[in-house]
Amino acid sequence: MDKKIEKKRFSTKTLMILGGAIAFIAVVIYGYTLSLKKVYKADADKLTISKVQYGDFEDVVLLNASVVPLTSVIVSSSEGGTVAEIFTENGASVVKGTPLLRISNSNAMLSYTSSQTAATEQINQLRKSRLDLEQNQRVLNQDLLDVENNLRTAARQYRLDSALYSKKVITTQEFTKSNQDYEYYQGKRKIVKQAIQQENQSRRMQLAQIDQSMGQMNESLEMIRKNIENMTIKAPVSGKLSSYDPVIGKSYTSNEMIGKIDVLQGYKLQAGVDEYYINRVKEGQTASCEFNGKTYNLTVSKVIPEVTSGQFQVEMVFKNGSPDGLRRGLSLQTKLTLSDNSKSLLLAQGQFFQSTGGSWVFVVNNGKATKKNIKIGRKNYLYYEILDGLQKNDEVITSSYDQFNQYDQVEISK
Repeated sequence: MDKKIEKKRFSTKTLMILGGAIAFIAVVIYGYTLSLKKVYKADADKLTISKVQYGDFEDVVLLNASVVPLTSVIVSSSEGGTVAEIFTENGASVVKGTPLLRISNSNAMLSYTSSQTAATEQINQLRKSRLDLEQNQRVLNQDLLDVENNLRTAARQYRLDSALYSKKVITTQEFTKSNQDYEYYQGKRKIVKQAIQQENQSRRMQLAQIDQSMGQMNESLEMIRKNIENMTIKAPVSGKLSSYDPVIGKSYTSNEMIGKIDVLQGYKLQAGVDEYYINRVKEGQTASCEFNGKTYNLTVSKVIPEVTSGQFQVEMVFKNGSPDGLRRGLSLQTKLTLSDNSKSLLLAQGQFFQSTGGSWVFVVNNGKATKKNIKIGRKNYLYYEILDGLQKNDEVITSSYDQFNQYDQVEISK
């Protein structure tokens, strides 16, 4: 009986050909995949690789603060003009009232002189009016004296004639004349007294107006004298003169700053803070600095929110008085505390942030770095606080990404 031989589905040769084709296709696919993924090759010694840590996040800002006086008074001129004389120099210690310089302004002086002359003339006219009122008062008083004297004479004559007339010694005509004279001077005295009373009321009102006007004129004269005196600029307080650089012939406008006087009652610190922190810096926060080997505590006393060149200004005062030896213009490194320490994942600061804005980083694994999205919270002068996307001991490229920002992967060669 014949034995049936089954035919093989795939021969060895066929299997080898099939395997080779599959390998070729895999190579092609891998190569195509590599062509889609942009890879940058970088030397390890040209990169900074930092390891993610877990520890205390110190929520502080490191500031380069300048020492400034606790109180400074601006020196300015109420009237503009040119510098005619200089009496003292920048940096000099002055007492209140010390002449600093003299301003010359011919137009202002002419105006002051004209105003002074006009005010003086008005004062003289007012004084003349006062004298006229007093003269009128004296005339009326003299009239009253004359009338009363004549009345007393007429009264004596009337009493005498009354007695004589009753005895038929004088005529009726003579008695009538005495009676008329007596009644006339009585009426005239009444009229003069009324005139004096009215004159006194009017005089009091006019004198009050004259006194008020003279007071105003004298105030104007005093103001003019002060303005003339103010052409010589004097120290408003005692202290040390700074920001003072006048030159003969230099012009200043009205109320322009000529200099400052630092009142020697202590110092404070002033610093610019990155606008990134503008919503987190508040009055009352604490800070610290070192000076001559000692640490001093400070408090934020003022926050000036206007942003200039990417920074806003803060002022800090020493809690227990400024240390001895401080001088205006010294620079002190200061730590400003924004909140209490807290446990967090920490990534060292680096230039990568300028390229990514902190939204992603290159994470290193087995010599290759790939992009990974992250979320950054707070930052201090050393670290970023990592909220999401990284784990402890992850290695991250923290140097600049400018060379490979557009690449998907970085191959690191040692």
